[in-house]
Amino acid sequence: QVQLVESGGGWVQPGGSLRLSCTVSEDIFRRNTMAWYRHVSGEAYELVARITVGNIRNYVDSVKGRFTISSDAAKNSVYLQMNSLKIEDTGVYFCNTVPAMKIRSLAYWGQGTQVTVSS
Repeated sequence: QVQLVESGGGWVQPGGSLRLSCTVSEDIFRRNTMAWYRHVSGEAYELVARITVGNIRNYVDSVKGRFTISSDAAKNSVYLQMNSLKIEDTGVYFCNTVPAMKIRSLAYWGQGTQVTVSS
């Protein structure tokens, strides 16, 4: 059974911080590069940060120096520490593999977690 369970979102003022968490099925976690994606209604999913099985991390330019992706193999979990948040960081955040998983040819996403940055 596929498990992608995100949590930790919320409302925060610009400059604030949030820490997102994602619990992943063990077989998926151990064999795949994992990433956090941001989705804004009407737009494509944007890969924000990724971490490989070997712990190599990459970020989209807009979040470099502000976001940190990490993982915990003992908990099959992926995290996203978000600091110095900006209004444009607002969106629903999903964790997923890279590329995003497909089940029966359809993209599979968890429920995501809403991040709202506003004053």
